[in-house]
Amino acid sequence: MIKVLLADDQALLRLGFRAFLNQEPDLEVVGEAGNGEEALSLTRTLDPDVVLMDVRMPVLDGIEATRRIVASGSPAKILVLTTFDLDEYVYAALRAGASGFLIKDALPADLINGIRVVAGGAAAVAPAVTRRLIEQFTPHLPEPLQPPAEQPLEGLTDRERQILLEIARGRSNREIAEQLHISEPTVKVHVSRILTKLDLRDRAQVIVHAYETGIVRPGAR
Repeated sequence: MIKVLLADDQALLRLGFRAFLNQEPDLEVVGEAGNGEEALSLTRTLDPDVVLMDVRMPVLDGIEATRRIVASGSPAKILVLTTFDLDEYVYAALRAGASGFLIKDALPADLINGIRVVAGGAAAVAPAVTRRLIEQFTPHLPEPLQPPAEQPLEGLTDRERQILLEIARGRSNREIAEQLHISEPTVKVHVSRILTKLDLRDRAQVIVHAYETGIVRPGAR
């Protein structure tokens, strides 16, 4: 059973989410938060597997709530809800540790699938879309990016470095397997090792890490 916490300041929206999510045999809504502070508190007490997090909320916004949840060491995965698919807040949420994002008017089936995907440890956003977000907003972020690390790939094998770069280019596991002439299960093993070695949560964070350490740059091939 996947435990879900709803964090949105619109009570009617939370009611609708609860109604159709609880109809799924493997999903259970364990709590509702009307702002980021409540989301943070309820994540501590209810230990959800997935937090469905609205970006714009009173008291504490979804980005800061995401950052604090991740910093606390909670294993909960954050799935951000936004109004637009190219929103600077989405990129900030990914930087803060969110595992993906969905548009608020997404079909119920897409939302349910997204929850299952992030609960399983993957990113609920197509790699190419994540790259598009990063390339659009990296040059315009108010915070300076980290300076390029001297050895940002230290500790990775040559194959892991190749795969990290392919992830940053927006390629799926299947595409990486075809590009490098290896099996898709082998790619998955390498991706898992990359996450462990770089202390990252999922492939969305791999892409963010690649851009922010200067491994790849917006617009670069």
